[in-house]
Amino acid sequence: MDTPVCLIDTGSEGKLCVQESALQILQQIQEPVVVVAVVGLYRTGKSYLMNRLAGKQTGFALGSTIESKTKGIWMWCVSHPTKAGTTLVLLDTEGLGDVDKGDSKHDTNIFCLAVLLSSTLVYNSRGTIDNRAVEELQFVTELTECIKVKSSDEDADDSSEFVKFFPSFIWAVRDFTLERKIDGKDATENEYLEFALKLKHGTSKKVMEFNLPRECIQKFFPSRTCFTFPFPTAPENVSRLESLDPADLSSEFLDVTDRFCKLVFHESRVKKLKDGITVNGRVLSHLVKMYVDTISSGAVPCLENAVIAMAMIENESAVKEGLQVYQSGMEKLKDSFPVELKDVSSEHQHLSSLATQTFMKRSFRDTDGKYLKSLEENINKLFDGYLCQNEQASKRRCEDLLSLLSEPMTEKLKQGFYAKPGGYDLFCKDLEDIVKNYNNQANKEVKAEEVLEEFLKQKSVESKAILQADKKLTEKEKKIKEEIEKTALLEQEIKAKEEKQRQLEEKMEAERKSNKESMRQMKEKMDEEIRLQREEAERAMDSKLREQADLLEKGFKEKADKMSQEMEVFKRQNAEAERNRAREFAEMLDNSNKRHEESMAMMMQQSREQMQAIQEMNARSSDGCCIL
Repeated sequence: MDTPVCLIDTGSEGKLCVQESALQILQQIQEPVVVVAVVGLYRTGKSYLMNRLAGKQTGFALGSTIESKTKGIWMWCVSHPTKAGTTLVLLDTEGLGDVDKGDSKHDTNIFCLAVLLSSTLVYNSRGTIDNRAVEELQFVTELTECIKVKSSDEDADDSSEFVKFFPSFIWAVRDFTLERKIDGKDATENEYLEFALKLKHGTSKKVMEFNLPRECIQKFFPSRTCFTFPFPTAPENVSRLESLDPADLSSEFLDVTDRFCKLVFHESRVKKLKDGITVNGRVLSHLVKMYVDTISSGAVPCLENAVIAMAMIENESAVKEGLQVYQSGMEKLKDSFPVELKDVSSEHQHLSSLATQTFMKRSFRDTDGKYLKSLEENINKLFDGYLCQNEQASKRRCEDLLSLLSEPMTEKLKQGFYAKPGGYDLFCKDLEDIVKNYNNQANKEVKAEEVLEEFLKQKSVESKAILQADKKLTEKEKKIKEEIEKTALLEQEIKAKEEKQRQLEEKMEAERKSNKESMRQMKEKMDEEIRLQREEAERAMDSKLREQADLLEKGFKEKADKMSQEMEVFKRQNAEAERNRAREFAEMLDNSNKRHEESMAMMMQQSREQMQAIQEMNARSSDGCCIL
């Protein structure tokens, strides 16, 4: 994108609404996305920082008046400067605290959307991180009422889960003029932030009001960083920041801004959903639509419901994508029909594997294997259809070949060439030559034996008439030749059935190989999803352990003890979630194997019936030979 676009706007009735044109831009981004959102009071220079992250001087609207310039949430998608194959999505939000809006809930909604959509949240403020600055960040205390993790237990407090899904937090303090000293010693920016967030002892209402926003920041955003920016230029020019020439900005300010951008690029993670599912532009577009629609309806956004809804959308698309990969590949092979069965089977196995791989790459939380089953069933239907089309093409080619080879015989029949003594032997010799030439030219056709069987049956009518009219042969000789012909026809029928049996066995082998590959990919997918789920839980647990250690260090033993209890529950829940996921995958594998076994059982039954028919015909053929 050369310039930013409005992603979320405020409608005529004051409700938030999504801009479809912006969603279409996101839907075309197949790469993973790093989403950086900036929030803060209006007129604090948020847009300038976002322009710098985009590597530009201008882009997001900058204001020089007391009015908030940015309305809603604006988006700018650029190639990530340090992470190859990743898109950086910058979200510039409407300034908080603008008195002209007259709706405090609007600010809360903007803040919640920034938290829900981003992987890094930049909070921008001016001056210092004092009580007032923390109190202005009151929206963080409202998150427990505005966001739900689980759809069940509506009244339950699931805020302890927030740490799994919430973004990294960067507090950018603009126009910072104080010395960073704590107890007379120089302090780093992060030490300054932690000092400002330090809890007070006591149980009074005033102390609790003081501690609440600090507790929420520590609890929900364990990954915290602080940046203090000096005045960019002379104080009287700050309000004209957007119109200043970069040469007018102080080197110190430019150095800090450059360091800020580098840290955001280096530390910001790819946006992920519950269970560590990677978000690309397309998935982000669905999330934006779902969250905004939910908030606009007056309901509370639920992370679990969002994942379930996303899974349905993505899994349906994953099935279509997988089928498209399979079908487009088979259509190319179809241009070469007829081909040998092994070529169709080989391409089927290859494309079926690619289709499953495509499905696995996009799908997630297909807990009961419904979508994978749909993919398998549709691929099998398509495979049967292509086999049928190949057989029809082979049949036409074989029939055309026999028609061409038998043209001289047809002409002789019309002229009565065989209606003379010895004509039967001449007819048999010509027919033998036709069959020999046909077998040489059509030996690899899947319908060669079946078409030849039908051809010989048709010619047997003419053969009998010629045999009966041949006065050179005695009645006894005619009977012997008639039996020989019957035996030859039976042998050709056996050949046709044996070829059909061979083809069925080849199809069964293709089915076995496809199922084996599908099982391998499913196992790989299972291991990856469980690994991501475990990593997510471990990150959350590490954050909680750090928070507990911090509480103990600062003398809040009671809160630390309470956290120990929370962590025990957290561990049990994570262990149970992992067991449930493993069980779901095991059931999925089992169901897939059952479907494979049922399909194989049907083919095995068909094989047994064909083998029995072949054995019976062989017995008849043997009896005929004995009689002769």
